[in-house]
Amino acid sequence: QAQLVESGGGLVQAGGSLRLSCAASGRSFSSSAMGWFRQVPGKERAFVAGISWRGVTTYDDDSVKGRFTISRDNAKNEVYLQMNSLKPEDTAVYYCAQAPLLSTLRGGSGMDYWGKGTLVTVSS
Repeated sequence: QAQLVESGGGLVQAGGSLRLSCAASGRSFSSSAMGWFRQVPGKERAFVAGISWRGVTTYDDDSVKGRFTISRDNAKNEVYLQMNSLKPEDTAVYYCAQAPLLSTLRGGSGMDYWGKGTLVTVSS
């Protein structure tokens, strides 16, 4: 049973940056796709970014492409989300997810594991 633990959330001013980390336990990390989702109260959890086991990336183009970068370190069992030029509308709880395929992440269902989330608050 793998576990995902997010860290790095916090309060930042608009225009600032944060780097989220997700530490994964379990032996399947290096062969899994990893992703980041976010959720605000009253809305469904939404896909933000994903990365395949060999480093192919995909983003929710409308909201974050060009500002957010996902990366992973298979030796450390960690995945990261570098968030730059943050906007107040980026405020959300950010969740890490592990899935068999990158397409699974984009589909929004069928994840193997979820983290408990980390709160990002962007002030104006």
